[in-house]
Amino acid sequence: MRKTYRMAWGGHRLELGRRTCIMGIVNVTPDSFSDGGRFLNHETAVAQGLRLVAEGADILDIGGESTRPFSDPVSIETELARVLPVIEALARQVSIPISIDTMKAAVAREAIAAGAAMVNDISALRHDPQMADTVAQAEVPLILMHMLGTPKTMQQAPRYDDLFGEIEAFLAEAMTRAGNAGVPADRLIIDPGLGFGKTVSHNLALIQGVQRFAALDAPVLIGHSRKAFIRRLLSGEPASPLSPDDPAVAHGTLAISTAAILAGAHLIRVHDVAPTRAAARITDALMERDSEVTSEKLHVS
Repeated sequence: MRKTYRMAWGGHRLELGRRTCIMGIVNVTPDSFSDGGRFLNHETAVAQGLRLVAEGADILDIGGESTRPFSDPVSIETELARVLPVIEALARQVSIPISIDTMKAAVAREAIAAGAAMVNDISALRHDPQMADTVAQAEVPLILMHMLGTPKTMQQAPRYDDLFGEIEAFLAEAMTRAGNAGVPADRLIIDPGLGFGKTVSHNLALIQGVQRFAALDAPVLIGHSRKAFIRRLLSGEPASPLSPDDPAVAHGTLAISTAAILAGAHLIRVHDVAPTRAAARITDALMERDSEVTSEKLHVS
């Protein structure tokens, strides 16, 4: 059973846990592993954002820098040029929160001024020492993700002595840094970072063990959409994963979405919102039914 978390800030409200929250991905990049180049044109990116909202997204996550394995960073100026026109246009047309996916405080600051209402920092405040203060001053929610190393190095033979213990300690430290900067605990979301310094086995264990992060007392986001571990599992050949655009990959992503929800995830970050929303509604109903049955048994006993 998931704990329910309520976030209210600015003109936005999220209730996380009563039902699964869907975060729709809009990558304004030429080189993201899945949809790189498809939405680099600003008008196309805005149209994609509007489509995801119409399909039932609860949050839009806008990113201007690829974080695929072995990717190189881009400049602040390049990232801003990619995301700001998209955020400004979408903020005028949608009522749901827009998240800026960035590790740079300067990008977060400008994106929030343009209409973004959340920050998704995959470095968990490690990349830019000004990020925590920037988020605290803006009074917006913050997503903290675990990553082993950097996008350039994270998939070079990732190894853990204690997978859950090390990730929990990492996230707890990041939450403490955020709190020390003035970000309230009730505006933090945690992400174990599937694919960011993990093997296929690590990723599967993390999906099954979502509830093991309950001790951190924060909503859990799972970002798995079209990632290499799904493509490798489906191809059966670790060295030859399927293409992200293979229809089977969308089906595999949906299976992982359902498993993550059943395991206790509060938010699911995906490229394909409509099928995920449908699967989440059914899965949420099953979880609610399980909760009712459990309550009935407790009442009878």
